[in-house]
This record gives sequence, structure tokens and C-alpha cells, in this order.
Amino acid sequence: MSGSPALLKFFKLEFAGTLVTDFWGAYNAVACSKRQMCLVHLLRDLENVEAYHRVNQDWPAFAKKLRRLVSDAIRLWKREAVPAGEYASRRARLDQRLAELIESPWDHTDARRLIKRLRRHAGDLFTFLDEPGVPFDNNHAERAIRPAVNIRKNSQSNRSERGAKTQSVLMSVYRTLKQRGHSPIETIAKAIETYLNTGQLPPLPSKTAAIG
Repeated sequence: MSGSPALLKFFKLEFAGTLVTDFWGAYNAVACSKRQMCLVHLLRDLENVEAYHRVNQDWPAFAKKLRRLVSDAIRLWKREAVPAGEYASRRARLDQRLAELIESPWDHTDARRLIKRLRRHAGDLFTFLDEPGVPFDNNHAERAIRPAVNIRKNSQSNRSERGAKTQSVLMSVYRTLKQRGHSPIETIAKAIETYLNTGQLPPLPSKTAAIG
């Protein structure tokens, strides 16, 4: 199982928070309150086009406008103590520039491809400017899954569907415990001991103070 069916297996209810993702289409199936698309992935797409595709026609103008738009949004986010009136004005100008970029006619194939993406997610690019604590990239998620990816790589993949499922369950439990401030190894060892003595696994412990 892959793509949106795999996501819907876990996101059975509407997610009340802001979902920060890259532009993988399967994420569109997840119902959530707000979205923030990863701007680093967007900039990376520009780099990939320029590295591997022909960039004639109007691509240079398109790429320059999009890079400047993203850079100005991040710069506004990083600035401190911006007066409310100035912030609102600059924030509104970003939306206006995005709309102008989307509505402009572009001839380059990759420019038109990215315009479709921008049009689809026009309301999801600058959420980080409106919602405190929301990042403009999904680096946190990628760092969170890196240990599981490294284990899979070092063990020469999971070798079987059963192995893949086992790893996914173990890594989910491990990460949940870590997120809740518990030592995964100690907690799992105690859970196994409880199971051996009682025949039942204890529930996942609640959130506690984060481990340093």
C-alpha cells in the first residue's frame, strides 16, 4: 500500500493543526485545518530544472521572480519587531505578487508545470507568516525519519513485506516515546517485562518532560 491510501490509513480524522509537507500529491488527501508547503523543496525544483533541463525561453525571468518572492517571504518572517501595519502591508503584497506570477503567461514547459503547483497551493505557501510556530520547510519531519531510513539502508532494506511492516511499527513506537519525553529503550524493556509477567502490554505512556 502506498500513496494516499497509506496516508488515509493513519489520518482517519481531520488533523486540527497545520500540516507541513513537500508537494507530493498524496498529501492532498489528508484533511487538515491548514497547510504549509515546503519552500525549500520549491527552490530545489528550480535548481533541478536548471541543472538538468534546457532553460531557454522565459525560464530565467520566471525563476528570478519566484526566487525573489520566496526570499522576501522568508526575510519578512525572520525580521523582528516589524510594526503591525508594515507587516500586514508587506504580507498582502506577497499574495499580490504570487497572484501576478500565476496569472502571467509562461512559455517554458517547467515554468507552466510549476505554475500549476503554485495555483493549486496558492493558499498554502505563506501560512508560516500567519501562524506562529509554523516553519517554512519540512526539515523537522525529514530529520525525524532519517534514523529509520538509515536503518533500512544499513540493513540492506527490509527484505520482505513482513520486515517492512515490523520496522514501521517499531520505529513508530520508538519515535512516539521519544516525542513524549521517554527513553525508548528503557520503556520498551519495561513493557516486555510487563508482558512476560502479565501476558498484556501496557499502554503507551503519556507525555512527560522532554529528555535532554
